Amino acid sequence: MTSDPVRRLRVLAAGLHAGMYAEEHLPLPYERVWPVAADLRDELPHLVPFLREFRVPPGDADRKEALAVGRSGLTEAFEVRLSPGWCLMQSRLVVGGMAAVPEAGGTRFAVLGATRPAALRPAQWLYGRLLGERRGRAFVRRVAERAALR
Repeated sequence: MTSDPVRRLRVLAAGLHAGMYAEEHLPLPYERVWPVAADLRDELPHLVPFLREFRVPPGDADRKEALAVGRSGLTEAFEVRLSPGWCLMQSRLVVGGMAAVPEAGGTRFAVLGATRPAALRPAQWLYGRLLGERRGRAFVRRVAERAALR
């Protein structure tokens, strides 16, 4: 297994046939980018348009249980694995992930979104073709905007 979190996320996205995957070089230092991605409670609702709240317990544990609350009020429990440069969030229906590594002149950042049940693959394929790339780039852009404010 590679120690490069972005490469790991890229491989995971391919294996999941992710409907959303974006990876870009950001001209901001890792020390400004990763704290935005890792601050799930305060930043994730700014990054995911349909998310109102992401309840995650404080602390440094790399495995946590979290609760996503959508703008519609629907909730979904997530298992979160969070470590430097790596975040993987899984519920019974979706997988979300972010990864970052320092790169010359900035940070390489990636995001993925995928469905878990095989029965949802056709919807994931359609989403990926229609919106996935645009939504992924928008997510990365919002991370960069939030990191630039720090």
